[in-house]
Amino acid sequence: MAADASATDRRRGKSALFVLVCGCAGLGPHWLDPGLRLLPAIAMALFLGGYSIRTVLAPALSGLRPALDCHQLAAGKPPAGHAPAAEGGGAPPPPLPAVDVVVAARDEQAVIGRLVERIAALHYPPQLLRLWVVDDGSSDRTPQVLAELQARHGFLQVLRREPDAGGGKSGALNLALSQLRAPWMLVLDADADLQPDTLERLIPQAEAGGWGAVQLRKAVANPEANWLTRAQAMEMVLDAVVQEGRLMQGGVVELRGNGELLRRASLLSAGGFNEATVTDDLDLSIRLLLDRQLVAISWDPPVREEAVLSLQALWRQRQRWAEGGLQRFFDYAPGLLSPRLGARLKLDLASFFLLQYVLPVMAAADLLGAAITRTLPTIWPLSFVAFGLSGVSIVVGCRRSSEGPPLPAMGPLNLALGILYLGHWFLVIPWTTLRMALLPKRLVWAKTLHLGEDAATA
Repeated sequence: MAADASATDRRRGKSALFVLVCGCAGLGPHWLDPGLRLLPAIAMALFLGGYSIRTVLAPALSGLRPALDCHQLAAGKPPAGHAPAAEGGGAPPPPLPAVDVVVAARDEQAVIGRLVERIAALHYPPQLLRLWVVDDGSSDRTPQVLAELQARHGFLQVLRREPDAGGGKSGALNLALSQLRAPWMLVLDADADLQPDTLERLIPQAEAGGWGAVQLRKAVANPEANWLTRAQAMEMVLDAVVQEGRLMQGGVVELRGNGELLRRASLLSAGGFNEATVTDDLDLSIRLLLDRQLVAISWDPPVREEAVLSLQALWRQRQRWAEGGLQRFFDYAPGLLSPRLGARLKLDLASFFLLQYVLPVMAAADLLGAAITRTLPTIWPLSFVAFGLSGVSIVVGCRRSSEGPPLPAMGPLNLALGILYLGHWFLVIPWTTLRMALLPKRLVWAKTLHLGEDAATA
């Protein structure tokens, strides 16, 4: 799907409308009677708080095991027409299907060799596994490293794109997709690390559950590098806990780019990867939803990846995530509001759209209104719900058993760090939204720098 300049212009107008509506909602209460100023925020806090807390605590409240790992992806309820494999005798399990592992790599000389060796170590029939690396216009030694690796590993296929090929990561993935024939496609980042038994555990359960896609829980590989990576590790836990709860409540699971297992037929049915977005994973999540393809999340086994080491790198990365997150809602709003989605899915999407994107912009407008009118802020009850939900999710997740790197220990200091760290979204979202509304957009697919072994000690 080629990038469309008119689509970016439409997004600019929608961004401006979004800023206007959220700004009015944040400013408006300051001109109400003092006794009424908190009522809108309290009403929203009660609604969103009740739904969100129930979502976070869904596994415990349901009486099921809290971990939606690859032995319980369907939360005990596979989709209609897809029965799980029988246990304790009976027919032997069906043969394993072929899998294509796909990596879009640009300037990844520090980590690409390590990734190839990790894929070679997977416990999966070699004749059923191929690794496709798309060298996406690298200017470092990535092409030379891949050539050396190809001479040693017959399962490695290398595709190359010119630096000006366009489409970013989505363009690279679409190039690989045109070559694939296996029924399953595992998309990884170049710094990914999988447990050797990941595919042999995950693939049979994904097949039995009838899923169109499964997102592996993302685990930070370098959580103790500094305070920022430890905070990101808690953020990843929070995200997985919330996504599990959303799945069990009949809500939406979102792909996260690294560690996404895709049924090729489902991906093709949804139209492949969108080259007119800066976040291929978030965009694809919505298109799979609208195409009625079921998406699950796996707590264990996880996929490990490097966390960014500096605030500057975090700022760049989160701006891209925020922009892509808003783009998908602007682009697919007609479908999301149509009868194609049931009431439960719409409620789930609306709740987390309000918490993730509307609340930060309203909070910024609320502070502006407080300064203009010299009154107290009015959004704080809703902000209290958002940070409270985050804290509960971090505690619930970090106290669970998990494979992969140890999760941060839960104590007052780590919990406070995790909650305070999440406040950066109250800067990123308003800034990104304002920039999208005011400035002409050039699609720029910025990548995160991967450092390999240096990331563990930096």
